[in-house]
Amino acid sequence: MKLGVLCSGGKDSLFACWKAMQKEEVVCLITIISRNDESYMFHTPNIRRTALQAQAAGLPLVEVETAGEEETELGDLTTAIRHAAELYGIEGIVTGAILSVYQATRIQRICHELGLWCFNPLWHADQESYMEELIGAGFEVIIAGVFSAPFDETWLGRTIDREMLRELKSIAGRWRITLTGEGGELETFVLDAPFFHSRIDVSRSHTTYRNHHGRYLIDEARVVRK
Repeated sequence: MKLGVLCSGGKDSLFACWKAMQKEEVVCLITIISRNDESYMFHTPNIRRTALQAQAAGLPLVEVETAGEEETELGDLTTAIRHAAELYGIEGIVTGAILSVYQATRIQRICHELGLWCFNPLWHADQESYMEELIGAGFEVIIAGVFSAPFDETWLGRTIDREMLRELKSIAGRWRITLTGEGGELETFVLDAPFFHSRIDVSRSHTTYRNHHGRYLIDEARVVRK
């Protein structure tokens, strides 16, 4: 089955892409570029850098911009998926949804309207097992955004590894956060993945941070040989 992957640039969508590749044929990535940093539906930090991920993976990318207004942005998502179906003949959509009913139900409704299958390989996955598999498989993932206590600016740009996972486990209960950031506490960006033919090298970046709300923003990056 030919599938398109909704790609935010973060770990969940690209891990879901990798899982889908093990069973089906992934033929394109689909990215929604929201101009609203507070979008309920779409990840925004470094979203324009998904073009580098598509290049690294050797996959075409379908990009559609949206103003990011609640609910109306779903029309732009429908346009993007329909465009991917016309261009690449996709029969289904892959998402990296883990717990978000808000996102999952809206994407499933769009797929139903367009007659497409909706595949959520991470849905209700055990979060610790998922993070262990992500790290063990060789994904190189950095923190691209922090949006709650206790995360401060020192977390921005850090690589997710087993040391970080131990830190997250030690604070998860006390601060009521999820290990994966699915509650909106963290956003991520993938620099390398098992299915990338090359990796992404960041040469210039900057951070913004105030009151447990910060972003790691990539100014310059390129695809380089592994």
